[in-house]
Amino acid sequence: MRVALAQTDCVLGDVDANLDVAREQIEQAAAQGADLVVFPELSLNGYHLGALRRDTSVEARDPRLLALSELGADVVLGIHEYTSLRAYNTAAYYSNGGLVHAHRKLFLPTYLAWEERKHVSPGQSMRAFEVPGGHGRAAMLVCNDAWQPVVPWLAVQDGAELIVVPTNSAASLDPEAMDTGLYWETLISYTAKMLQCWVVFVNRVGNENGASFWGGSRVVDPRGAVVAQAPKWEPGVVTVDIDLHEARRQRRAVPLVAEARLGLIDREVRRLIDEGGDH
Repeated sequence: MRVALAQTDCVLGDVDANLDVAREQIEQAAAQGADLVVFPELSLNGYHLGALRRDTSVEARDPRLLALSELGADVVLGIHEYTSLRAYNTAAYYSNGGLVHAHRKLFLPTYLAWEERKHVSPGQSMRAFEVPGGHGRAAMLVCNDAWQPVVPWLAVQDGAELIVVPTNSAASLDPEAMDTGLYWETLISYTAKMLQCWVVFVNRVGNENGASFWGGSRVVDPRGAVVAQAPKWEPGVVTVDIDLHEARRQRRAVPLVAEARLGLIDREVRRLIDEGGDH
């Protein structure tokens, strides 16, 4: 399976312009034989939704989005998703003109300069799904979802051999307090190695509303090795061949995730909820 990392900038609120960029990148990746093109979080709308004077959200089954997957490759696109009642920060997987799976971001940063909970609702589920073409099983986590240790673990327990992580990660205003690039590097390597899965991390570039997005998109194999990486700060498309079944081979050789003890987890989580935890 050939995966393309579409490390792009986007124009805040200009869906048409961002669609044009997406078409261009998909056509370029498809010409390189890509089976799947992955874009960053909110690549169609931009991140700082509160700075917009009008709503630019789109439906997940918008014909313009479905058509992107008819250009020669499957597509993972980041969208500000419109529904009749709520809006979501969604990663949507498209294939052959159809919507295969949509993951609505579960954990919404609302602190410092980030105010996602003001503009979108949190998703309520996480599911792995079959990748079209019989390649294997995948899950999608949007940015901060991957920082919650239990969520990637649940994805793997649901059978995911590939975790796709569309992201909008900006350079920290205080690098001494948090070097976001180093945090992601450590997190992705740990997740891939300990959960024995492929991780495809795609971060955006460019400047928006005072935030500088650093890129550094990469693919990490089930042993924690980086097998492809995009440059920092610059847009570009990077392709790499991956074998999802390598995750199965690694799990058979060293079965770190096989003994999940789901009953134990269920009992302890219920106890914590009963003691006043978050529902």
